[in-house]
Amino acid sequence: MKRIQFIKNAGFLSAGLLLKDLAFAQAPASFPVVRVPLDKRKFHSKAVEAAIVEFQSKVKNKELGWLFENCFPNTLDTTVDFEIVNNKPDTYVITGDIDAMWLRDSTAQIWPYLLLTKKDKELQQLVTGVINRQMRCILKDPYANAFYKDENKVSEWKSDLTTMQPGIHERKWEIDSLCYPIRLAYNYWKITNDATPFDLQWKEAIKATLNTFIAQQRKTDKGPYSFQRTTAWATDGVPLGGYGYPVKPVGLICSMFRPSDDATIFPFLIPSNFFAVVSLKQAAIMVRQILKDDLLAAALTALANEVENALQQHAIVNHPQYGKIYAYEVNGFGSYNLMDDANVPSLLSLPYLNAVKNTDPVYINTRKMVLSNNNPFFFKGKAAEGIGGPHAGMDMIWPLSIIVRGLTSKDDNEIKTCIEMLRKTHGGTGFMHESFHKEDAANFTRKWFAWANTIFGELLWEVYTTKLHLLA
Repeated sequence: MKRIQFIKNAGFLSAGLLLKDLAFAQAPASFPVVRVPLDKRKFHSKAVEAAIVEFQSKVKNKELGWLFENCFPNTLDTTVDFEIVNNKPDTYVITGDIDAMWLRDSTAQIWPYLLLTKKDKELQQLVTGVINRQMRCILKDPYANAFYKDENKVSEWKSDLTTMQPGIHERKWEIDSLCYPIRLAYNYWKITNDATPFDLQWKEAIKATLNTFIAQQRKTDKGPYSFQRTTAWATDGVPLGGYGYPVKPVGLICSMFRPSDDATIFPFLIPSNFFAVVSLKQAAIMVRQILKDDLLAAALTALANEVENALQQHAIVNHPQYGKIYAYEVNGFGSYNLMDDANVPSLLSLPYLNAVKNTDPVYINTRKMVLSNNNPFFFKGKAAEGIGGPHAGMDMIWPLSIIVRGLTSKDDNEIKTCIEMLRKTHGGTGFMHESFHKEDAANFTRKWFAWANTIFGELLWEVYTTKLHLLA
């Protein structure tokens, strides 16, 4: 796909000044230069470049240093389009090889840079721009998952049987699409103490999020959303007139699609409902402390508590081998689906999202199950082992799952094993991918997938700052 043209922001750091203050990171001599050339990069961050230099100077494994230089800045290098619109920062973030901005991916791609915003005002402004654009997207259509920068652009999915509008790439209803922008906003606010993005537009987007979640509890009717697509791929369509299989209204929120953009089987997607609880509570804190709206904060908290209670009643099932575990999907009638998918939110990722602790006994049991052959989408071969999903097909491992496994582990040996698997499975490209075959890492999907690259950088930086010895 054609990459978005970069629009330089007046006041950006010039290459000359940056080179004067800080030498750019260079690939180790034994590895090819595969990072985008300096003059082709979409955004330059002093703090990110400093992190690369520091990492490469302290980590003895030169291949990991090379991979960190390639992967960690990949979102900034290749996917961001920044400008000032109506005197406010605006940042459009594509996924990589698809010219569209997913609410989920745009947060996940920017997320690893948040801690560095304290050292880099330009980077802070970039993140503010993502928050602003996400709010505009939500107000355009809270049920859509992906958007174009050009409001008049018509999607290749324009024939989907749902309420499509120009400027929307895809309209797959996924709970996490409304959770990720809150995750970004809350943690940006906590790290920077900057409340300027959280204005009336942001408040209206939070209201739209709340109302959408309540509608998708489906207590009185099916709600306003339905989706059908003319396709041979079953995972791209929603049965029964586009509303999905029936649910019993128990307080959980329906999600017609998973974060993989694949259709759910049972609409109560458990990892996404856990994520909703975290996000609603974070939004309530922000609304109360920043906007001084106690009524809206109370409504957000009430829904969070209702969903949390419903999870305790309906998300946990008894497994004959592992005991009490979290199901992946349920319907409220007693039916459930036992599996996990590589995309986040997943059951494996719950501690990463601050939804449960990695010491939670039910999570520990669940983790054992999803990292075993009892998960139909756990694959193990000569190249590596990890979780995939229907989206890329059988035997295709997603690096995302190996990365999340490392980020949520308490075991140093497991963390080191995850890093080693990732080091050996970039297929000679110097980057992570959407998925690779369990027997051959050179057989991969999506050469340019910025989320996987940046979160791999996040894992390496996390381990570097907390357990440097594991990178020896």
